[in-house]
Amino acid sequence: MAINKTVKIKNRKARFEYEILDKYTAGIVLRGTEIKAIREGQASIAESFCEFSNGELFVINMTIQEYSHATHFNHAPKSERKLLLNRNELKKLGKEVKNTGLTIIPLVLFTNDKGLAKLEIALCRGKREFDKRETMKDRDSKRDLSRIKKSFNN
Repeated sequence: MAINKTVKIKNRKARFEYEILDKYTAGIVLRGTEIKAIREGQASIAESFCEFSNGELFVINMTIQEYSHATHFNHAPKSERKLLLNRNELKKLGKEVKNTGLTIIPLVLFTNDKGLAKLEIALCRGKREFDKRETMKDRDSKRDLSRIKKSFNN
């Protein structure tokens, strides 16, 4: 069963707030109505992060709105959900988080061509205030440069 409509929900704040060091793609353990709500685009990963518990990785604070056509068997919108990675990736991430104090942040929630929900997570280091200002300056200068180029082309 191929689903041709793909969903792509991004965490826009992540690239501004964090310096991304490494990326991984993880599967998510979902209940029945959760995947249906994601396929409708009713999810948010803006304030979410990942945490280890008993050697397993969980995404915390990810919001999946209740499915509109469900009965009383609907899911809880803000429950923690288990992420599926292979053992070597889990060990590596666990060691990095424990030893160097890095954070694991979700970047993109998407559905693949088989219709399965996947979460692209990143090993990140928090940016300091001056790094954020530098990012804003770079963005402004690129915008101004593109404006000038556009005016010369016309």
